[in-house]
Amino acid sequence: MKNPALPVFLLLVLTFQAVGAEPQSQSYARAYDWLQRIAEAPRQQNYHGTFVYYADGHIETSQITHRVDHDDEYDKIEILDGMARIVYRYNDEMKCYMPGSKKVYTETRWFRKFFPDLLPHPTVRIRDNYKMEVDGQERIAGHDAQMIKLIPKDNLRYGHKFWIDIDSGLLLKAAVTDKEDIVEQYAFAQLKIGKDIDEELLSTESISTQNWKQVDLTTEHLDKGELKWQLEELPAGFEKLAEMRRKLAGKSAMIDHIVLSDDIATVSIFIEPVKTDDTPPVPGFYSSRGAINIYVRELENNKITTVGEVPLNTIKLIGDAVFARK
Repeated sequence: MKNPALPVFLLLVLTFQAVGAEPQSQSYARAYDWLQRIAEAPRQQNYHGTFVYYADGHIETSQITHRVDHDDEYDKIEILDGMARIVYRYNDEMKCYMPGSKKVYTETRWFRKFFPDLLPHPTVRIRDNYKMEVDGQERIAGHDAQMIKLIPKDNLRYGHKFWIDIDSGLLLKAAVTDKEDIVEQYAFAQLKIGKDIDEELLSTESISTQNWKQVDLTTEHLDKGELKWQLEELPAGFEKLAEMRRKLAGKSAMIDHIVLSDDIATVSIFIEPVKTDDTPPVPGFYSSRGAINIYVRELENNKITTVGEVPLNTIKLIGDAVFARK
């Protein structure tokens, strides 16, 4: 089926010899420490490089520049294949430049994940959902890397493999797995870490935006439980992180948005009214790329779109758990 309308950023959204594994308790503690380093490294390191995204036979190459200046962070990500897109981030403010449509989208980063900054700070909940192992060491983009595995304890989530730069803790390669099959993968092909970043690499001055349309994707953050839309029992390990109302690309009205996570995977639920002159939504699963699955249903004249990096059975369980509080 054809993908339903999704947030523009969803488009952005949207190998040394292996050694034997350690005893589980030691391996878990070490793996947890590595996860902490993955989460912290992007806030401590400058880096510039080229990475490749692979999923479903599709390959997409991007160039990223990241600079840390005291408490401030700057990112520039340029997608080099397919439709031209450039994402610029200053702390939590993000701009997405779309030369093809001559539009600039502005929004606040909220649980946005861009390689290599893929993980939040892990909590002990990870132990409940995944077995964690420290595996072998490999060489990725000229850097020595430690590989760790996250093996799901149930069929509600995918497995993960992470290759981490031993010196800096920066994530060099990440793969989402379904049993032994790779669902999607990010990997640096070239990377410099810890060097001074030429400010020209972060500049957007070469992009002429005269006569471009400026689109502000406003977000209104809400307290948990404030939305009319709530969730019944969730799949094990998932918790609600946030509720908000958002302006999405291509939508005239604000849309309700709920975010869930199990500390590794993130799921978003978008709720929007179905107008009388709209084509009724077609319930069911919608194809996507890589680990992202989509499930649509209708409830009380509202379209419920559930999007997340989890298997189909999990995305349906979450989507079907949405109800309207009376």
